[in-house]
Amino acid sequence: MRLLFICSRNKWRSLTAETIFQGVDGHEVRSAGTEENARIKVTEGHIGWADLIFAMEKKHVRRLQGRFNSALAGKKVICLHIPDEFEYMNEDLIGLLESSVSDYIRVPEQR
Repeated sequence: MRLLFICSRNKWRSLTAETIFQGVDGHEVRSAGTEENARIKVTEGHIGWADLIFAMEKKHVRRLQGRFNSALAGKKVICLHIPDEFEYMNEDLIGLLESSVSDYIRVPEQR
């Protein structure tokens, strides 16, 4: 399964998710951001590639719908409700990501 994680700048939350879930249970994982200054800015290609899309906040879901509405047809977009208050690979962020995403995919036993 191909997983896409979205946040604002693709520096902390979505990049952490990409790092910790890459290859887990055979998943392919990418991440991108919705802002102009994102490390990797989300494109229609990302949307088309993904089987499942995880957005960190509702504003990210709205931005995706505003920019890529037709590309999102038939795609499942899940809001994880993870605020922008964690740095890359923060242990609390990792715990939140693992517990939130485990509702949708199998996540190995938590560390």
